[in-house]
Amino acid sequence: MKVIRPIALKDYDALHDIAVESGIGFTSLPVNEPLLRRKIDQSERAFKEVVDEPSNQSYLFVMEDTETGDVVGTSGIAATVGLEDSFYHYHCGKVVHASRELKIHNTVDILTLCNDYTGVSEICTLFLKEKARKGSNGRLLSKFRFLFMLEHQSRFSETVIAEMRGVSDENGTSPFWQWLEEHFFSMDFPTADYLTGIGDKVFIAELMPKYPIYVSLLSKAAQAVIGQVHEKTRPALQLLQQEGFICRGYVDIFDGGPTVEANIQHIRTAQASRKLPIKIDQQKAADATLCFVINTKVKDFRAITTEVYVDQENDVAYISPESAAALLVSENDLIRFAPTKLI
Repeated sequence: MKVIRPIALKDYDALHDIAVESGIGFTSLPVNEPLLRRKIDQSERAFKEVVDEPSNQSYLFVMEDTETGDVVGTSGIAATVGLEDSFYHYHCGKVVHASRELKIHNTVDILTLCNDYTGVSEICTLFLKEKARKGSNGRLLSKFRFLFMLEHQSRFSETVIAEMRGVSDENGTSPFWQWLEEHFFSMDFPTADYLTGIGDKVFIAELMPKYPIYVSLLSKAAQAVIGQVHEKTRPALQLLQQEGFICRGYVDIFDGGPTVEANIQHIRTAQASRKLPIKIDQQKAADATLCFVINTKVKDFRAITTEVYVDQENDVAYISPESAAALLVSENDLIRFAPTKLI
């Protein structure tokens, strides 16, 4: 069984391995021991805090294979972004150059540097090891966060975003960044990506062009990847789009990848979820609906994929003893769950 739980200090080696495997362009997990250990420490503190409103908490989870004890993936939520340091995007907009007298009307695409997403929550740091990419593991690693956020709404903003990895090749070369590098930064993409990942963002404010960039001035290769995702990120983007996430024209300042957003209340898995007390019964759970299930705890949070049978008349949910043990719940405790397949 695959169980999702809060990360712990003992998971450092596993997190480091995931950071190495994720490769260049996965900004939120740079291969940097002090930073990774700091992420674990920040997450442990966030899970212990009593929170009335979202602040700088950062929640990091791992997926553990209970049969082997191996950590096979990670997934995170930032309660807010941009409160401690600036959170940059380009917004894709338009300007019109027109002359009524000359009967000329030209619409031009522009990119404007902005901090529009300051204060929103972000789902981030999602990576599943190659060997675990089967069944519903990938969807669980992504979707359980919507249940967690809905269950603990006071900890998060109503708006949730996800930054999607943009186009780059196996050497970490980004067509979008190449143009910026040539004209403004004199720094390759892996270096810029790494500095951002470790929190060193001062260079962005110092070197990034302050005025809107005319898209037509970019190279053809750079123009072609604005708003596009890395081939390995397409499944993740499709999953979020199915949940109701949309792109409102915001793209990453380094690789041009899209940022998508949704209101937590409007995310399909959150909308479809129910919260019920449980009964533990192996037989009834065997003929039930496959669901993503979480307990309602914070510090001792757990999430799994398992069968849930709902007794509509008595408003209770039946799960198996194995599932109850994995979720750290007992008879009459509450769970929140949503079907793995939404109609």
